[in-house]
Amino acid sequence: MKSGIKVGDLMTRNYIYVSPDTNLKKCAEILVKKRVSSLIVKEKDELMGILTEKDIVWAIVKKSVKDLDKILAKDIAKRKVLTIKPGADILEALNRMKKEKVRRFPVIENGKVIGMITLKDILKIEPGLFELISETEKIKSETEKLKAGEKLKMKKKDGICEDCGEQDILYEFNNTWTCLDCYNKKV
Repeated sequence: MKSGIKVGDLMTRNYIYVSPDTNLKKCAEILVKKRVSSLIVKEKDELMGILTEKDIVWAIVKKSVKDLDKILAKDIAKRKVLTIKPGADILEALNRMKKEKVRRFPVIENGKVIGMITLKDILKIEPGLFELISETEKIKSETEKLKAGEKLKMKKKDGICEDCGEQDILYEFNNTWTCLDCYNKKV
């Protein structure tokens, strides 16, 4: 399923970035001043990493850093950064965010950083998008269950599973009405 909205349409073009040699104190000041939760670490237009508020807190707590002037962005920034292209559909971006458990992607084109897309950017334009995705996923799941049940050639009805108590499409198996998940656990 596609929304027709591209990442490039919603991304922040004026993203906040620092050089790899910026110290953590300056990075923290930028985060506060600009009211953002992450910074792209880049040299020229090449992505070198990403630095988040959590990374700075981690450095303070885990490394017992007292002097933020002595640690540089390149010392703690995540170097393996998940990125996305500006032509990707916004639903693809959402699904990848969910799958990878991230809230932001630097947007890369021809090897250069051209923007940043965050969950917040997406929610600004279409808060109902998550509801739409959720409903679509439920429909896909129910369709898959129906197809799986048809392959089993079993009697089916809508009701409450006798094993787990959930409302679902039920299949008769050994004289009990069970949902497909419980059936699969038994087999």
